[in-house]
Amino acid sequence: MTDYKATLNLPETDFPMKAGLPQREPQTLKLWNDIGLYQKLRKIGEGRPKFILHDGPPYANGSIHIGHAVNKILKDIIVRSKTLAGYDAPYVPGWDCHGLPIEHKVETTHGKNLPADKTRELCREYAAEQIEGQKADFIRLGVLGEWDNPYKTMNFSNEAGEIRALAEMVKQGFVFKGLKPVNWCFDCGSALAEAEVEYADKKSDAIDVAFPVEDADKLAAAFGLASLPKPTAIVIWTTTPWTIPANQALNVHPEFTYALVDVGDRLLVLAEELVESSLARYGLEGKVIATAQGEALDLIRFRHPFYERFSPVYLAEYVELGAGTGVVHSAPAYGEDDFRTCKQYGMSNDDILSPVQSNGVYVADLPFFGGQFIWKANPNIVAKLDEVGALLKHASISHSYMHCWRHKTPLIYRATAQWFVGMDKQPQTGATLRERALEAITQTEFVPTWGQARLHGMIAGRPDWCISRQRNWGVPIPFFLHKATGELHPRTVELMEAVAQRVEKEGIEAWFKLDAAELLGDEAAQYDKINDTLDVWFDSGTTHWHVLRGSHAELGHTSGPAADLYLEGSDQHRGWFHSSLLTGCAIDGHAPYRQLLTHGFTVDESGRKMSKSLGNTVVPQTVIDSMGADILRLWVASTDYSGEIAVSQQILQRSADAYRRIRNTTRFLLSNLSGFDPAKDLLPNDQLLALDRWAIDRALQLQRELEEAYRDYRFWNVYSKVHNFCVQELGGFYLDIIKDRQYTTQENSVARRSCQTALFHIAEALVRWIAPIMAFTAEEIWSFMPGERAESVMLSTWYDGLSELPADAELDRAYWDEIMAAKAAVNKELENLRSAKTIGGNLQAEITLYAEDSLAKRLEKLGNELRFVLITSAATVAPLADAPADAVESELPGLKLKVVKSAHAKCGRCWHFRADVGSHAAHPELCGRCVENIDGAGEVRHYA
Repeated sequence: MTDYKATLNLPETDFPMKAGLPQREPQTLKLWNDIGLYQKLRKIGEGRPKFILHDGPPYANGSIHIGHAVNKILKDIIVRSKTLAGYDAPYVPGWDCHGLPIEHKVETTHGKNLPADKTRELCREYAAEQIEGQKADFIRLGVLGEWDNPYKTMNFSNEAGEIRALAEMVKQGFVFKGLKPVNWCFDCGSALAEAEVEYADKKSDAIDVAFPVEDADKLAAAFGLASLPKPTAIVIWTTTPWTIPANQALNVHPEFTYALVDVGDRLLVLAEELVESSLARYGLEGKVIATAQGEALDLIRFRHPFYERFSPVYLAEYVELGAGTGVVHSAPAYGEDDFRTCKQYGMSNDDILSPVQSNGVYVADLPFFGGQFIWKANPNIVAKLDEVGALLKHASISHSYMHCWRHKTPLIYRATAQWFVGMDKQPQTGATLRERALEAITQTEFVPTWGQARLHGMIAGRPDWCISRQRNWGVPIPFFLHKATGELHPRTVELMEAVAQRVEKEGIEAWFKLDAAELLGDEAAQYDKINDTLDVWFDSGTTHWHVLRGSHAELGHTSGPAADLYLEGSDQHRGWFHSSLLTGCAIDGHAPYRQLLTHGFTVDESGRKMSKSLGNTVVPQTVIDSMGADILRLWVASTDYSGEIAVSQQILQRSADAYRRIRNTTRFLLSNLSGFDPAKDLLPNDQLLALDRWAIDRALQLQRELEEAYRDYRFWNVYSKVHNFCVQELGGFYLDIIKDRQYTTQENSVARRSCQTALFHIAEALVRWIAPIMAFTAEEIWSFMPGERAESVMLSTWYDGLSELPADAELDRAYWDEIMAAKAAVNKELENLRSAKTIGGNLQAEITLYAEDSLAKRLEKLGNELRFVLITSAATVAPLADAPADAVESELPGLKLKVVKSAHAKCGRCWHFRADVGSHAAHPELCGRCVENIDGAGEVRHYA
């Protein structure tokens, strides 16, 4: 048998089938670095419209986890897609460098009693070390950015910029000093931000406590009695016995009805609706002898159970009837509502009792409990209440309680003198901060949309922002307070600028070593230099000021000081999104972002939170080393990030399978472009075969859909559409059909060059479509593409070489959709016959399509080339009425099929079974078509 292999145009490429991503990806990273890709992108971006994605800084502590990978990959996909869409889209990564976790790590490593300046020195060193480790991992993920010059909140310029941001807020009148209950962690020794609080179950002592009446006559009158016939007490219920020593008032709701209940030896005051449940809890029986509205009890005094002081009744609408007695005990130092109500009734800061120290221990001179840690004092307080006859019930309950997100230990509210940003404080000009922020939320686009309501609810109900902390490793609040009045120095804003200039040169250490006389001169003796530091959320929350208009001012928009996009996890509605919104609205009057994109947290395939104890964690470094970063990137893109993001080895393996299908499709394109020089071989549209024009048109339709999906951040749509295009329209239809033409027609024939022209256009488009997601693979494909091109795919834009089918095209989109449906119907029948071993391969089949008239006419338009589309050795169209009894009904309406096994010989070159095989003396093993392609002028194709 003659070997005709040399006469075929067989596919050929050096593009490897096996990806070998763990080995090849580092080579691509080196390429990007060697050619200065990021810098070249900035150069070609000059004059383009800007798109600014401002990086929310990860904390400079610990190795990156899978959540970090999701976040950075999403950002990189966006930046790359915007670049390909023709924007100048710089990306400056950043790090959050101050705060307790770093200071705690240094204390754990080096001890707690280090000098403050040494602590700061070690914290700075530790943060720098952590940044380098995280940076290497982010770069390995393929994230393209200004890695040589990231922003760090501990850079001197950023520390100075943060002080200047604070000065702007002071100047506008948003900052004040106040005594207020704040979230307090004993382990941190500091106030916590709202974002640093989490909730977990805690066992607590629930107690019902009787407060004896002092103003007996007033209480009797309130209930419409001449006098009280028995000893009387009002009853409170609380789960915090440790706050009883700080009790200073009792709260009732003005509109609730309260009952005076005779329980035998005394009278109890309880909310009428809770009498039955309360008495059952105490094991008592009683009778209501009188009722009164809560407002009638206002200012009636009761006595503290074991201290010689009074507890007056204050009206408060926050009192509820869900549990307890309808009466709330008020310790203003340890509750927000308590504090607010007591202040409304005229209690001064000096009047408020605050016996709990910063370490959770009562002050030494507190009677009965001095020197005791509050949690350990609980049983002693319960015992004391029992001893004085005030304890009606004691039980242990489990309930949700606030905990420190770092130490996982219970928190308390604790009134301390702190610096606050006032939510409802009237600034020098304009609306309050709450009003500004709520309005800004309406002007912001949220992805997904539910983020708007979530952030709105948080802003609407949040208290003033406590921005001060009592730590060493943080940006200072550079204030001087008058020793006699406690007032800020009248030149505070001016002094803050002087401090900022020093910090810009020496870092935050400049403040801590500053002698007040250097700035205040003779006034220094009259002022105290404070040592509080700023909440770390203020650090990151002001990056729109000290990064976008400071250390990296080139990121600033000509259209105003707001980034196009902030993108973080859903926890940042109460974190970075939140603090940035408040500082932006305080300084500029609007949000520092135009869009907010929120992604969910990673969970395993069963929806469980990842934890080392469950053994269900996925470590990104491990995935990169075994599968490659592009698999991680493809997994991220394929997931709807608006909810929880499931990941496991099995899920990642599915991503790897999809990756292989896309890679293999691309390899087919490249292998069939062997020897193709677009400079001389590319055909104009009017010379292309109909099927090739359709393929290019379909790619153009898809590109438009993909551009829209990228624009709307629907990356899972990009993934699914590209994957389906590779598997269905290309793999399942177009590429299958063109193999015969590509391999068997003459090398320079119009039929083959038409096909290659389409493949070239599709490859040019496809490599760009996947570049934001499969960044490494796209770069590899780019290097194998024929023709002159830039050093990197990222130095291009979306491909503009695709063309649309003419509006008057006879074989239009609808026509080819119908042909695909017919081919699918034929394929199903051929598969049945192969399974039944009636035929071997599809080319052994000869098929007759019995079609209703209009369908028959459309099928006949392809003439003899219908068989190439159906990949059978013969294909005939006949009227549906002529269909024999054994014709098979297809899934396509108006079409029946009759397939027979060919009785002809198989061509040794094209493998079609044709009647003329053996009738050509020079090539007895070939069909006439192949003889023509070898020795003649070559066959002519019109359609497929």
